[in-house]
Amino acid sequence: MKRLRTKLIWSFVGITFLGFSVWGIRWATFARPPLPEAVASLPSDERVTVGTAPWLTFVPTQTAPDTGFIFYPGGRVDPTAYAGLMRTIAEAGYHVVVPSMPINMAILNTKAADDIIAAHPHITTWVIGGHSVGGTAAALYVSANPDRIAGLAIWSSYPANNSDISGVALPVVLLYGGNEVRVTDESVGARKHLLPPDTLYIKIDGGDHHQFGAYRLTSEDDLATISREAQHEQILTATLDLLRVVADGR
Repeated sequence: MKRLRTKLIWSFVGITFLGFSVWGIRWATFARPPLPEAVASLPSDERVTVGTAPWLTFVPTQTAPDTGFIFYPGGRVDPTAYAGLMRTIAEAGYHVVVPSMPINMAILNTKAADDIIAAHPHITTWVIGGHSVGGTAAALYVSANPDRIAGLAIWSSYPANNSDISGVALPVVLLYGGNEVRVTDESVGARKHLLPPDTLYIKIDGGDHHQFGAYRLTSEDDLATISREAQHEQILTATLDLLRVVADGR
């Protein structure tokens, strides 16, 4: 009886451990999945060639770009959720690269741009950007590599306190939604001293944190009062303006 009780106890411990392990793996690897309109932007066509390995890439087919855009995804978001936005940027003539991140958190690999830049020697000018924690990670990369990056686009985020780039001579645009919870006038304003004095700040009235991509949400997360298309139009206008400034000024 004692031996049976011991076996039952160890069986229970094993099952419990297995259950927690499965839960932990699912939690660590979870990413918000893309919406159908993002998936629809993935096939290559006569205007853009899309690649998936080793990174998600969007390359214009009708030009040979020498300016590239590296984009760090938001935390726990599938990189393909930004496919529609990235495809449009590529259609404007830029080489776009979106790396996957460890457990979908860009802050765990802020140096991802190193390998991307090394793999594309034909790209002479790089702009980096990111959404949410990806934007914070992109700013960290600029602070550590100010001579490798010519422009910075922060979407719905702000720099960390240890990434002061106020003295770096590069154009920066920071966009955020008017209906955000964490990225607000106050939180952005409290960190303006970390960015160059001529940084362009754009608040998208009615926009929210999650409509900087196209991924599935719960109703509690959906705070926007404008359409995703309207928010994306403003995001693209500002980001493409930044890219044009960099490309024209190199």
